[in-house]
Amino acid sequence: MKATRHWLPTTVNRVVRATAWLSLVFQVLLIGTGGAVRLTASGLGCPTWPQCTADSFVNTPEMGLHGIIEFGNRALGFVLALITIAAFLAVVRLRKQRPDLFRLTLVQGLSIPFQAVLGGVTVLTGLNPYVVGAHFAVSIALVVVTTILVWRVHNGPRGSMYVVPAWYVVIGHVTSLAVVVTVVFGILTTGSGPHAGDNSDPARPAPRNGLNPEVLQHVHSWPAYTTFALTLALVVLSIVFALPRRWQLAALGIEVVQIAVGITQARLGLPGLLVGTHMVLAGVLVAAMTAVLLSFRGAAVAPTTAATLR
Repeated sequence: MKATRHWLPTTVNRVVRATAWLSLVFQVLLIGTGGAVRLTASGLGCPTWPQCTADSFVNTPEMGLHGIIEFGNRALGFVLALITIAAFLAVVRLRKQRPDLFRLTLVQGLSIPFQAVLGGVTVLTGLNPYVVGAHFAVSIALVVVTTILVWRVHNGPRGSMYVVPAWYVVIGHVTSLAVVVTVVFGILTTGSGPHAGDNSDPARPAPRNGLNPEVLQHVHSWPAYTTFALTLALVVLSIVFALPRRWQLAALGIEVVQIAVGITQARLGLPGLLVGTHMVLAGVLVAAMTAVLLSFRGAAVAPTTAATLR
């Protein structure tokens, strides 16, 4: 055990940075594969949990493409679990000098069994739309956690001083709230739409939440456009007052693409590929908006490794 500990990092080095980035990237990828499961009607491709069938933890040839897609998503979750363990081990010897990194990796680690159980509940409840939505919401929350982890790895612990005016910070937090509201209504909209996630019995499709999808599409767009207007205001104000704007610009660009995809998918009858793209972009936007808020503060201690993200 002691010999193993000697291999663990004692500084924020390449291993720490790599595991942090892998945590974020694979968290977003898992949103994509989870979306693929639902959008290809493979939600019950593995009809039980934790096994894929009553006799096997892996899919069988008889299960076809749906079994492959569902098992692939589960397998990616296992890969993410390994990455999360690696990220935790990479900072465990730093827990005294960098408790922030230790806490973030611990939260991510504790989320793995929680997400696994929630995924099991999703299957066992026959793809209840609210459970499916909760599964996605937890993934979005973990995108926030892993984005903070990447930021702290590159920029050091959180400082107490803001590098932008207080009124600008307020606008930033209001914008982030608009993003949260947009995601929530997006979850409700998807839960009311045609992509139930299962085609095992066309006569008994997976349940929908019973809300009007056409109304929800319009309601979902309101906070989305509000987010865009507020982000545009952040960019314009950053130019006028000579404030840092790298991540505001990134968020704005993502929102432009996201709005274009949203409008197109609505007009084309919600094709699966565009809906999946919309889901992944939601995760990317949440990461960018998290970076926007993090950029408002200076670091408590200047990072000693690599270039900063800011």
